[in-house]
Amino acid sequence: MTFLQLLIIAVVQGISEFLPVSSSGHLILIQFFTGYPDQGPLIDVAVHVGSLLAIIVYFLKDVLVLARGGFASIGVGTKAPNAPQERRLFWWIVLGTIPAVAFGLSIKMGAFNGIASGVFGVEIVDDDLMSSIRFTDLIAFNLIFYGVLLGIADKVGQEVKKFEDMSWRDGLIVGIAQALAIIPGTSRSGVTMTAARFLGYKRVEAARFSFLLSIPAVAGAGVLIVPEIFDAGMELALDALIAGALTFVAAFATMYFLMNFLKRASMMVFVLYRVAMGAGLLYFF
Repeated sequence: MTFLQLLIIAVVQGISEFLPVSSSGHLILIQFFTGYPDQGPLIDVAVHVGSLLAIIVYFLKDVLVLARGGFASIGVGTKAPNAPQERRLFWWIVLGTIPAVAFGLSIKMGAFNGIASGVFGVEIVDDDLMSSIRFTDLIAFNLIFYGVLLGIADKVGQEVKKFEDMSWRDGLIVGIAQALAIIPGTSRSGVTMTAARFLGYKRVEAARFSFLLSIPAVAGAGVLIVPEIFDAGMELALDALIAGALTFVAAFATMYFLMNFLKRASMMVFVLYRVAMGAGLLYFF
């Protein structure tokens, strides 16, 4: 890939990953607007790892809280005043990660290939469902459907909960929502914020909840694709490294903007954007 292509991918990912507008959907659409060939799911995951590093740096204080909770779970630091709460938050994040991991592994093992092919008429290429569903109609439908759902959640959801108020039930519900984001056009941040807003989390706290919950899932996906990247050759590995580094910069800047934006505005602008983009895709493609 050229540096310009990697830069475009990184900027698109860095911006769209944290705005509830579907980063995977935008990454797939790059080929239609630039003429570049589809960069493929391996590069997609690599730039998601760049976003992950931005989350860890931006929310370092929260990450350390969750890390202390993990250590307290194995008997390290159990006498600290906040150990019970930190341990609880750690395990609820773990619980919320399970649906996405289970869904992702099931797709990787081909568990849904028959359903996708027989019920929805998807042509499975090389037994790879994720590469086979990267088409605009699906992206457009998910952009509109989940965009409207986000608008409803933001309108009716109360603003009473913070991340520290998370229960096992909240962690599981938002975790199930996160699993849906494997399908292009859904938006991981969008669907998890939607679930959190329905559960009564404040807008900023819904975003915080969403980003922290993404850490284990994205880290796991990154670990899984490392062997595949190197099997594909050092050129692809270098492309993945460059794209990930560029994404880190774009993602950190976008996260800073979003967290401040949600302190004073609703999510309606993102709803309108999703619906307009989805309608445009259906019309032009």
